[in-house]
Amino acid sequence: MDYLPIFADLKQRSVLVVGGGEVAARKVDLLQRSGAEIRIVAQSLFSELEQQWKQERIIWLGTTFDPCQLDEVFLVIAATNESALNDEVLAAADKRRVLANVVDDQLRCSFIFPSIIDRSPLVVAVSSSGKAPVLARLLREKLEALLPISLGKMADLAGRWRSRVKERLKSINDRRRFWEKTFGGYFCTLVANGQSEQAEQHLEQDLCRFAQGKENTEGEIALVGAGPGDVGLLTLRGLQLMQQADVVLYDHLVNNEILNLVRRDAECICVGKRAGAHSVMQEEINRLMLDLAQRGKRVVRLKGGDPFIFGRGGEEIQVAAEAGIPFQVVPGITAAAGAAAYAGIPLTHRDYAQSVILITGHCFPDEHNVDWAYLARSGQTLAIYMGAMKAAAIRQCLIAHGRVAATPVAVISQGTCADQKVYIGTLQQLEKLAQRAALPALLVIGEVVALHHQIAWFGQDKQPARKSRPAVINLA
Repeated sequence: MDYLPIFADLKQRSVLVVGGGEVAARKVDLLQRSGAEIRIVAQSLFSELEQQWKQERIIWLGTTFDPCQLDEVFLVIAATNESALNDEVLAAADKRRVLANVVDDQLRCSFIFPSIIDRSPLVVAVSSSGKAPVLARLLREKLEALLPISLGKMADLAGRWRSRVKERLKSINDRRRFWEKTFGGYFCTLVANGQSEQAEQHLEQDLCRFAQGKENTEGEIALVGAGPGDVGLLTLRGLQLMQQADVVLYDHLVNNEILNLVRRDAECICVGKRAGAHSVMQEEINRLMLDLAQRGKRVVRLKGGDPFIFGRGGEEIQVAAEAGIPFQVVPGITAAAGAAAYAGIPLTHRDYAQSVILITGHCFPDEHNVDWAYLARSGQTLAIYMGAMKAAAIRQCLIAHGRVAATPVAVISQGTCADQKVYIGTLQQLEKLAQRAALPALLVIGEVVALHHQIAWFGQDKQPARKSRPAVINLA
C-alpha cells in the first residue's frame, strides 16, 4: 500500500493554498466543504476566489510565499505552474512536518487527494496512488451510479439511533444483525422516498421486535421498468434496486445485458409471457411475488419498458398493496419514447403533431372499444404497442374513418437495440411493413414519421460501426 487512507478533520483548521487560479479555486471549494479555514498566497485571484475574499470567506495573505506562513497551518496546497515555487513550498512544508500537496505532481506530494464520492456523512474515497488519476475518476463515476443519494440521510438517522439501539440490544452480535437487517430492508426505501418520519417509526418497530427476540422478516417488492432494450436507458434507481435484490422476476423483453447488472448472488426467475405462449400465468406471478416477499426477500419485478404502460404493473402492485407488502415503483422509458427516439422520430412536433396517443393493439379491431374517428384525425401521432398482428385491420379502419392513405408510418422492431430495424412507408403499406418486422414491434403512424429521413441518428453510417447496424427499410 503506497498511501495510508486517512480522513482528516479540517473544521476550523487553517490550510494554506499557494496559487490563485482556477485549479486553486477547485481545491478551495473542496477544502471549504470540509470546514477548513482557507489562507491564500497568490499574485492575483481567480474571479471566484476574489469574490470570496471580498466576502471575507478566505484570507489573502499576500502575493509572495514565505515559509513562516506554514507555521500555523494544518496542510498546504501548491497550485501554481512555477516549478521552483512548488519545490520551495514542499521543502518548507517537509521541514515543518506539514503535509503538502503539489497539484498534479505526485512526486512532489506528501499527501494526495483521492476521487471522492460524497454522501455526507458517508464518504467514499478512491485512489490509484497517483499512478492513474483518470482511472480512479472513472471508477468513482461507476460507484456514484451504485450508491444512492439517500445514503447520507440514512447514515444521519442511524447515527441518531445508535445510542438507543445500544441501550436496547446489549449484545454486539444482536446490534450488528439489527443494523444489517435495517440497511437491507424497507427502512432504506422510506429514507430514499424522503419519508424520514416513517423511517424512524419503522426503526422503532423493528427495534422493539429485536429486543423481544422477534426479528423482522418482512420483505418488499420493487416494480422496476427496464426500458425498451438499450442497457444505457436503464434508470439509475432501477440499477440500484437490482443491485440490492434477493430475487428478480423478469420478463422475456428484458435482455441479457440488463440481467447481467443484477447482483451476482441474486436469484433470477423468468416469468415472461409471449403472445400465444404464456409460460407463466399472471396469477402464478402474483403468488410467487407475494410468497417471496412474505419470506423476507427483497423482490424486484423487472419488466421491459415502463411497467405502468401496457405492462400490467398496476395490477401486480395492487396485489402487493392488498397483501400489505411494502412496495415501490421505478418507472422505465417506455417503448414508444425509446424506440421512436432511436429511429429519429419525435412523437410530437409543433409543425406536425400536437399530441400523441399510446394504444395497445390488443383492443383492435373491435369497433365497440375504439373511437376510430378520433384516432383517424390528422395532427396527432399514434404509437401502437403489440399491433403488428392487427396491422391490416388498423390500416383499414383508419383509412375508412378519414386518415389519409399516404400518411407516413414506421414499424420498429428491436427498438433501441443494436439490431433495431425501422420499416418506413405509408399507411396504405402498413400491413406489408408489419409482416417484415420481427415481433414485438411498435407501430408509429403520423406526419412526424417523415422527419426520420432528416434526423435519424442511431446506427447511421456516420456513427461508429456496430456488430449489427440498425437497418432502415423504406417502402415509400
